[in-house]
Amino acid sequence: MFVLSIALMHIPDGFLSVTISAVLWVLTAVTLAIAIRRSQDQFDERLAPLAGIMAAFIFAAQMINFPVAGGTSGHLLGGALAAIVLGPWVGILVMTCVIGVQGLLFQDGGLLVMGANIFNMGIVTALVGYGLYRAANGRSETVKLITAGVAAWLSVMAAALMTSLELWLSGTVALGIVVPAMLGVHAFIGLGEALITVAALAFIFRVRPDLLGDSEAKGSRVWIVGGALLTLAVVLLAPFASASPDGLERVAEDVGFLGTAVAAPYEVLPDYTIPFIGSENLSTIIAGAVGVIIVAALALYLVRLTRRSAPRS
Repeated sequence: MFVLSIALMHIPDGFLSVTISAVLWVLTAVTLAIAIRRSQDQFDERLAPLAGIMAAFIFAAQMINFPVAGGTSGHLLGGALAAIVLGPWVGILVMTCVIGVQGLLFQDGGLLVMGANIFNMGIVTALVGYGLYRAANGRSETVKLITAGVAAWLSVMAAALMTSLELWLSGTVALGIVVPAMLGVHAFIGLGEALITVAALAFIFRVRPDLLGDSEAKGSRVWIVGGALLTLAVVLLAPFASASPDGLERVAEDVGFLGTAVAAPYEVLPDYTIPFIGSENLSTIIAGAVGVIIVAALALYLVRLTRRSAPRS
């Protein structure tokens, strides 16, 4: 039987020390300030609807854990995909919206460590993925897709390495134990990330190559509707996600620091469910739909807000 698995998709409070959490908040805030400034200079407002659709799709896709080796599951991070389609700075803003809503509304990831979650999954993955993908500029579609797959895989490995270093610096687990454990399991999870990223980009190349080039048609209503329908389809699949522990949860359980996790101080839509709805599957689908709408609206608003606040020439 398959049910939604969300236990430790993101770092919970308790895994990292207060000092390390504070440092990651500072690094994240500085990077977001840079991302906003660069988005003001470079981003075309016609891309705002695409940013909303991308945020919604990544949120929905992260709800679906896929099985990997050893009774472990993984899920899409999406940072590389967002950065490749939207550019690194807007991609970071989109990922921040996704991870922020997951933590605040669904209690997926701790509040104190939210800066670390945004940094690892939203900033590192976007910069690594986009930076490597740029090496394929001017190359054939096949080369671009292969490069994107490698970039997506490496972005997951980079995020896993950053998480390992943060756990070690927090005194949670020894470096020699956590690094091979995290990189070992995320090497398999990264393959799923690569496949999803390549599939998404291949689809875009086939139906709307202008989304990865000329920005004139990036606001097309046809594409927006198509993206919304695809996101809805992904949400409907959420109840069938793998029930196996996520990569971080598996490592925490095997290594022995799972018990240090601290529960959220409040609950709104815990575990991507609506508590008063009796059917678990229906509850998950409706909660996912609520999250999709909020994330899309937030990303759309943030992008348009940064564009409006751009300095006039």
